[in-house]
Amino acid sequence: MPKSLTIYSCNFPAKMDYGSGGSGGGGDNDASDSRRKKRYHRHTANQIQKLESMFKECPHPDEKQRLQLSRELGLAPRQIKFWFQNRRTQMKAQHERADNCALRSENDKIRCENIAIREALKNVICPSCGGPPINDDCYFDEQKIRMENAQLKEELDRVSSIAAKYIGRPISQLPPVQPIHVSSLDLSMGSFGAHGLTGPSLDLDLLPGSSSAIPRVPFQPTGISDMDKSLMGDIAANAMEELLRLLQTNEPLWIKSPTDGREVLNLESYETMFPRANSHLKNPNLRIEASRDSGVVIMNGSALVDMFMDANKFAELFPSIVSMARTIEVISSSGVMGSHGGCLQLMHEELQVLSPLVPTREFIFLRYCQQIEQGLWAIVDVSYDLHRDNQFAGQFCSRRLPSGCLIEDLPNGYSKVTWVEHVEIEDKTPTHRHYRDLIHSGLAFGAERWLATLMRICERLACLMVSGTSTRDLGGVIPSPDGKRSMMKLAQRMVKNFCASVSTSNGHQWTTLSGPNEVGVRVTVHKSTDPGQPNGVVLSAATTIWLPMSPQDVFNFFKDERTRAQWDVLSNGNAVQEVAHIANGSHPGNCISVLRAFNTSQNNMLILQESCIDASGSIVVYCPVDLPAINIAMSGEDPSYIPLLPSGFTITPDGRAEQGGDGASTSSNTQNMVGRSGGSLITVAFQILVSSLPSAKLNLESVTTVSNLIGTTVQQIKAALNCPIS
Repeated sequence: MPKSLTIYSCNFPAKMDYGSGGSGGGGDNDASDSRRKKRYHRHTANQIQKLESMFKECPHPDEKQRLQLSRELGLAPRQIKFWFQNRRTQMKAQHERADNCALRSENDKIRCENIAIREALKNVICPSCGGPPINDDCYFDEQKIRMENAQLKEELDRVSSIAAKYIGRPISQLPPVQPIHVSSLDLSMGSFGAHGLTGPSLDLDLLPGSSSAIPRVPFQPTGISDMDKSLMGDIAANAMEELLRLLQTNEPLWIKSPTDGREVLNLESYETMFPRANSHLKNPNLRIEASRDSGVVIMNGSALVDMFMDANKFAELFPSIVSMARTIEVISSSGVMGSHGGCLQLMHEELQVLSPLVPTREFIFLRYCQQIEQGLWAIVDVSYDLHRDNQFAGQFCSRRLPSGCLIEDLPNGYSKVTWVEHVEIEDKTPTHRHYRDLIHSGLAFGAERWLATLMRICERLACLMVSGTSTRDLGGVIPSPDGKRSMMKLAQRMVKNFCASVSTSNGHQWTTLSGPNEVGVRVTVHKSTDPGQPNGVVLSAATTIWLPMSPQDVFNFFKDERTRAQWDVLSNGNAVQEVAHIANGSHPGNCISVLRAFNTSQNNMLILQESCIDASGSIVVYCPVDLPAINIAMSGEDPSYIPLLPSGFTITPDGRAEQGGDGASTSSNTQNMVGRSGGSLITVAFQILVSSLPSAKLNLESVTTVSNLIGTTVQQIKAALNCPIS
C-alpha cells in the first residue's frame, strides 16, 4: 500500500547576520550593520597572508589563538572564527574534487582494460587443436551425460518389465547395465530427490496396476549471456510495474467471487488494462488462475524479504506448498549490504498439493525485489522462457504471469502482506475427480493458501524464538527453553519429511494398487541414506478419500487423543495420553504433542505428533520415537540425527462452495476456506521400513501388507465418523 506524504512548510530568513546581536532595530542599526558587513568582507592582503600562514600551521585554532590573531590583525574574534570555518570547508571541497578526478581517471583506465580483455577473448584459440575454445565446463558435461544415462537406464528397466509381462519370461538377452556411481554428483536439488540414484531396482511395474511417468532429468540451463541478462532486467521491470498496479487497483480489476467472496481477477478489465498478444489463449486446455489476498504476519518486513530471496529459506517457509526451490543464477545483486532492493534472480520451483493424485507444477521464473520506500518492499515473480534442448521442450505446463507480494512494515515486528497469484495452466492430463473443484476454483494454489500458510509458519517461528517455556507437560519432561526449541526443530523436520513423502515430485514414481473395498492405494519406494531417517528401503503408501464432513470436524477427530484408538491400527485399540504439549501459534490446533500409549508391551516407545491448521487446510503428522531419542531432544541437544519415518493425514476442503454464504473473506479467519467447503479430502499416508539392508528387494508381500493397512485405516475412519464405507 503506498503511503501518503505530508509536506511541512518552513520560513527561513533571507540573510544570515553574523555581526548583529538581535533581529530588530531602526535605521541607525541598519546602517551600522551594513558598515560592519562591509568591514567583515574586506580583508587586506596582509591580513589574508597572516591568516593563511596560521591556517597552514593550525587549521583549528583555539580561543586563545583566535584572540591573539584578532589583536594582531584588528579583526573581531567572531570574524577570525568564521574565516577558519570557511577555509576548512573550502579545503575539504578541493580535496574531494581531487579525489573524484583521481577515481574517474582510474575508472576510465579499468574500463579500457576491460574492453581490451573482452576483445582479446573473442580471438582466443585452443592451444591443442587451434579451434575455438569450448565454453561448457567439462564437469558439467560429465554430470549431464551421467544423468542422461540414468534416465535411459530407468526407461530400459521399465520397458523390459513391460515386455516381460507379454512374453511371459524375463528379458535376459540384453547385456547387463553397469551401475552408475554418482557419489561425486550433487543431486540434492535434482529430479531424483534427496536419495540419489543408487536406489535398488524394485520393479514396481511388475505389480498389478498402472505406473506413473518416468522421472525427468532435472533442468540444467547453460550459461546466460549478457544480452539475456539485459532482457531479463527489462522483463522484471515491466512485471514489477504490472504487479504494483494489480496490488493498488481494486474494482473493476478485482471483483468479489459470488460463491465464496474471494477477490478474483476480472479478465476483461485485465486485458483492457494490460493489452498483449494473447494468441496462445486460444488453446482450449489453457486456464487462468488469479487471486489476491492480504493479512498481517508476525515477522518484520526485512526478515520476510530475506527469506523470500533465499531459495532454501523460501522452501522451508512453505514446506506444504514448495516441494523444491533453487536459484539457477543471480542476475543482479542488491547494491546495499543487508538489503535485497534491486536483486534479480533466475529460479526454479516445484509446487505441490499434498496428495499423490495431484501432479506438481513447475516454473522457471525471474524473482525481482524492489524497495519502494523505507519499510515497504515489492517482490515479483514472472516466468522466463529459456532456450532449452529438445529433451526439455514442453517440460513445463505452467506459466507464471506477474505475481508476488507487497510487504509493509508495521509496529512491534509485524508486517502487512498483500499477495497476488496469477498463472496460466495447461491441463495436458485430466484432473482427478476428487480435486477437480478445488483446483479449478483456484483454491489449491491461490493467494489465500500462500498467505494462510505464511501466517501460520511465522507464528511458529515466533514461538520458536520465545525464550520462555510455553509448554504444558505432566511431569516436567521439557525442563528448559533449549529443550523446547530442540523438540520444535525435530517436529519441523518430521513435517518436512512427511510432505516430501506424499508429494508427486520428480523423485517419486507412484504405482497404483487396488486395496480392500476398491480403495486406490499408490505406493513408491526409495533407498534411505539420510542421517535423519532409518537406513534401508522405505515404502511409502498413500490414498485420498472424500468425506461428507467439514475439514474442521475431521481435524478435531484426528487431533483428539481420546478418539485415536478408533483409527490408529498400530495402537491395537489402546488409549493414549498426552505427556507434553508445545503451542505453535494462536490457534489451539497448532501444537506439538508427545503421546504415550497405555497397556502396551513397548513402554520405551513414545509418539511425536504435530498438528497444523490454517485457512487452507490442516495436517496431522506423527511418528514413533524411542524414549532415549526423545530424551536427547528434550534435554536441548541436537536432534538432527534422530531417525524419523512419519505417517499422517492431510485434510483440505473439496472446493465445492456452499451457496448462501455471507461472502466474507479474510485470511486471518481459520474458517475462511475450511468453513466454505461442502466436504473434505483426506490423504492417508504411511511410511514403512521394508528392510534395513540397502540392497534389499521389495517383495509383493510388503506391498500387500501396507495396502491392507491403509485400507483398514480408511474403513475405521469412515466407521468412526458414520460415513458410508463404500
